[in-house]
Amino acid sequence: MRVKNLVVAGILLLGVVPGAAAAAPVSQVESAGTNGWVGTWAAAPAAGVAGTGNGYPNFSIRNIVHTSAGGREVRVRLSNAFGGTPVLFGRVTVAVAAGPDTAQAVPGTMRTLTFGGDKEVTVPPGADIVSDGAALSVPRDGDLLVTTYTPTPSGPVTYHPLTMQNSYFTRDGDKAADESAAAFPEKTTVWHYVSGVDVRGPGLQGSVVAIGDSITDGAVSTWGANLRWPDQLADKISARMGVLNAGISGNRLLLDGGTYGVNALARLDRDVLNQSGVRTAIVFEGINDIQQTPHQADPDKIISALKQIATRAHDRGLRVLGATITPWKGWGSYTPELEETRQAVNRFIRSSRLFDGFIDFDAVIRDPADPRRIKPEYDSGDHLHPGDKGFTAMADAVPLHRLK
Repeated sequence: MRVKNLVVAGILLLGVVPGAAAAAPVSQVESAGTNGWVGTWAAAPAAGVAGTGNGYPNFSIRNIVHTSAGGREVRVRLSNAFGGTPVLFGRVTVAVAAGPDTAQAVPGTMRTLTFGGDKEVTVPPGADIVSDGAALSVPRDGDLLVTTYTPTPSGPVTYHPLTMQNSYFTRDGDKAADESAAAFPEKTTVWHYVSGVDVRGPGLQGSVVAIGDSITDGAVSTWGANLRWPDQLADKISARMGVLNAGISGNRLLLDGGTYGVNALARLDRDVLNQSGVRTAIVFEGINDIQQTPHQADPDKIISALKQIATRAHDRGLRVLGATITPWKGWGSYTPELEETRQAVNRFIRSSRLFDGFIDFDAVIRDPADPRRIKPEYDSGDHLHPGDKGFTAMADAVPLHRLK
């Protein structure tokens, strides 16, 4: 596979321009993650990389991921969710990154992971796996290097397209245990195979998962700065809790979208309910159902999907916070009729007793002079995605007391 397919797959998706009930019982909430594992980072698998029917044989891919909570032990989740054949991982490693945007590991932190005691593991198509734990001092608000070596053909390669940061790779065999950045001369702007990192340590209390679309995924935020609104929420929340980003750029509640991932209801178990130590889910979806073609103009259908998400999360003993859909006047597909759909969904989110609370992102982001638009200082410039300051305002709007 040519390098451009690794890189272009990410670049093409940097934007999507084309296109309150009572809280769950404490006993239920505390039961989540009783084995002590807490998610510190996640990226929802979205699709298979185009043109990778043969996989990436002999590739070592060093994914750079940013933690929220820290711990003394680490394990990694890998996904072949969109693969058509089994994928053999010949070696998987994790290490602390020596700095931002580097494939260099801090000396002495490299750990080769095992899976049921074995260093090699074969993952069937459609499956996800989790490694055994490895002793490692994982920093809070820091970078880890998760490296996979795939010695044989497989494919397509499961990936997350919108990363807003770089990772690195080599097609020159097993370099997974190399500490040096020199072993990884080529760059990619997507995450391959890795879908989560868990930590374990004293005092950890659980995780928060945000399911959403490109706004949650961090589209148009500053490259490499980890300024997505869930990242900024992690900066404000207790160090004892992880924040997991289950956003997929272009994702919808009701329809699948190719590289935009399967619909939110279909991916709910994998990306939210099955995360380690999850206690609270934040649901922030719906704008793509409205603005993408085919447009969903019936608010009741969007509301029905939100009700299902809340019900299924409550069945797992989770708290659920609904988030209002942010303004979009000025975006290419905006119409007054579709705006009424957004308003109706937001009225439901604010008034429904199905949620354990709501986050009024709409009220925080909108322009007082024209509430159907994003406030100019919060607008990235495309009138749909907030910029860094807008993401800060969104993180500030999350009621921290509702997450504990």
